[in-house]
Amino acid sequence: MLEHIAVVLFRPKYPENIGSVARACLNMGCGRIVLVDPWNWDLDKALPLATHHARHLLDNVEIYPTLAEALRPFSFVYGTTARTGGWRKSLLLPEEAASAISAQRTEGEEIALVFGPEDKGLTNEETDLCHHLLTIPTTENLTSLNLSQAVMVVLYECFRKSQTKPFKVAGYPKERYIRHAEREILFAQLRETLVDIDYLKPDNPEYFMLSIKRFLNRVNPRLNEYNQLMGLCRQLRRIVRIAKGKGL
Repeated sequence: MLEHIAVVLFRPKYPENIGSVARACLNMGCGRIVLVDPWNWDLDKALPLATHHARHLLDNVEIYPTLAEALRPFSFVYGTTARTGGWRKSLLLPEEAASAISAQRTEGEEIALVFGPEDKGLTNEETDLCHHLLTIPTTENLTSLNLSQAVMVVLYECFRKSQTKPFKVAGYPKERYIRHAEREILFAQLRETLVDIDYLKPDNPEYFMLSIKRFLNRVNPRLNEYNQLMGLCRQLRRIVRIAKGKGL
């Protein structure tokens, strides 16, 4: 997971936000949270937002009085900022920073990701302690993200870069696409079913089937979908036979 990375929160104002950060860290595999001069640290208020799964992260937070002291053990420090321009140049995007962080982690270096207070962010004095600055682009309607959202975005990019092979969503394997022969069987079954329910006229069903065939060709049914459609056709034709047998 994300060993050698610590999330450093400088003067966080709300313990609830720290709880949300802990949950983000747990989801992305970051096991270290550092608090610098927190304004109102309260474990009981942070826990509900962290959920019980991330309690161990809150139980083990490190607390320092100053940012300089908190950053002493780290080889690389990345500060986050929503403000651009002025002397805050050469800002990295999260994915760019994640690429560098991935290489540094591989060499066993300790990395700090520094996030400022919710209302002000990091000042020039604090960013001066950081080796690199990164920013998360947003629309013009919003100049900064919620603290835990910002942490999640940066950690997610680091998590992606940490993967040694493409990430695959767990679940059932995808069914194969149907073969040409199966497609023709499905078309025939649909044609007969639609004739049986009087949707298609028996004198020229092939003409009216053209649009249905084009639609299914665009969809490219998979085997499980083919089986469902075939089952639906069989059930409809069975109901039609029953109805005709009763003279309905």
